Amino acid sequence: MNKSRMFSKTLIWLSVLILQFIEPRVFAKGKLNVLYIIADDLRPTLGCYSDPVVKSPNIDLLASKSTVFFNAYAQQAVCGPSRTSFLTSRRPDTTKLYDFNSYWRVSAGNYTTLPQYFKSNGYITMSVGKVFHPGIASNHTDDYPYSWSVPPYHPPSFSYEKRKVCKDKDGTLHSNLLCSVNVSEMPLGTLPDLENTAEAIRLLKSMKDLGNPFFLAVGFYKPHIPFRIPQEYLKLYPIENMTLAPDPEVPKKLPEVAYNPWTDIRKREDVQALNISFPYGPIPKDFQLRIRQHYFASVSYVDAQVGKILQALEDLDLAKQTIVVFTSDHGWALGEHGEWAKYSNFDVATRVPLVVYAPGMTWPLQEDRMFSYVDVFNSAAEQPAEAYGVHGMVELVDVFPTVASLAGLPPPRRCPFPSFQVELCTEGFSLASLLDRHLRPTSHHAYAHSQYPRPSDSIRPDSDLPALADIRIMGYSLRSSDYRYTLWVGFDPKTFRANMTDVHAGELYFLAEDPGEDHNLFDELNHGMMIRKLGAQHSWAENLKQYLLYFSAVSKLKWTL
Repeated sequence: MNKSRMFSKTLIWLSVLILQFIEPRVFAKGKLNVLYIIADDLRPTLGCYSDPVVKSPNIDLLASKSTVFFNAYAQQAVCGPSRTSFLTSRRPDTTKLYDFNSYWRVSAGNYTTLPQYFKSNGYITMSVGKVFHPGIASNHTDDYPYSWSVPPYHPPSFSYEKRKVCKDKDGTLHSNLLCSVNVSEMPLGTLPDLENTAEAIRLLKSMKDLGNPFFLAVGFYKPHIPFRIPQEYLKLYPIENMTLAPDPEVPKKLPEVAYNPWTDIRKREDVQALNISFPYGPIPKDFQLRIRQHYFASVSYVDAQVGKILQALEDLDLAKQTIVVFTSDHGWALGEHGEWAKYSNFDVATRVPLVVYAPGMTWPLQEDRMFSYVDVFNSAAEQPAEAYGVHGMVELVDVFPTVASLAGLPPPRRCPFPSFQVELCTEGFSLASLLDRHLRPTSHHAYAHSQYPRPSDSIRPDSDLPALADIRIMGYSLRSSDYRYTLWVGFDPKTFRANMTDVHAGELYFLAEDPGEDHNLFDELNHGMMIRKLGAQHSWAENLKQYLLYFSAVSKLKWTL
């Protein structure tokens, strides 16, 4: 065992001793454990979400014993702001983080995080891989020691992630977007998510006999770019079977401010060699197919890692004592609307998988085995039972109060407005009452909210990720079961305030007829009266809800006539 792992194990034991003897009032013996698994840039391209292409047998098995939320949405489609948002259960306008360059405890408020709340209630809290966004956004410490009982683990091989390690056909090495590799030829002979899996399993083993509940967060780096993955996963997706996105063209009525020019992809050497024009491209069709192939292969690679951790949970007799949450920080466009990556308010960028397993609630405890690893390369693998699904709109800010409720902890109260001085509260809702498939579903909020900043009305190289000082427009988006409605309005980065009457552009999609959000109806309606009524007396979310109710009523009257 190396020194860092010995140090980590020693800290875990010390934490348990402190809880038992120095702070017995917070010793939480007997409560359910939590395993919180977060993928990076994963849209719901999974078998349990009825995706016809992707092979994800291990996540599908987890889903068959869980509640699957089919309409879960991130609050901003970029890593740092989204992770800070769902780990604090506050929206980006409350965390004041729209880029990667501030730490919420300094710039916004001393908000209690999800793992910090469990830690304060006697749990050993541990972080593996990418949970918080690294760097300034988490104080260069992944919010340790506030959130974690022991220093977070980062795989050593991640330091090579952006280096020239992708072998071309001629044997030369590059920093490419597409980077399927022979793992044995990689620096250190491994990959970050393989190391994450091994460390997560090691920590589970270390917690087995401690008698103290734990909160283990595991953040996988894939399918985030570059697609540096074991090359064998590409065999699951023959290039001749790949297809383009169903709507690969930029919509005619899409406002410029709404478009994401996928700047980060353009920086990769293999993409630079294509000499693609800015901002719309397009990427050559054969390369589009290869991007989709590599993304799907990356998903199957992550699925295998999830399966290995769930197998360990089962082998250690922890599966019936552990809540499991599987989700992502946001989605990723695969050519829809002529876009790639995240950085927008479209469904492909904001919609995420959310799978919650609660022992005895989502699946009975009488079953001998909950989880067994499924080899994705074995085509004879048995298909799991169909998942129990919730189709109402939910949000990632709902995860904090949900997990707290399931673990038997008092859920945080709803945040007042404003809540900058309130350390513990939630801007979400607990979904615990929706998990039991044997109970009649209770009503839940009918909307999901997302937002995205832009530096200008026109497309610029920094449109994807503007620095706070350069933000001039904020796109506030409301998603219901019938519509997506987005207003792009003026924004002052000094005061963090939006002017809801300063409308730069709008988007309105009727999802029953336009599920891909390709036909913008915003200009077909008279918005003047409603926009004049929008103002500071309500939050932006309430303003958009009122407008959507108005539009719905007008539309129904129009169709009746």
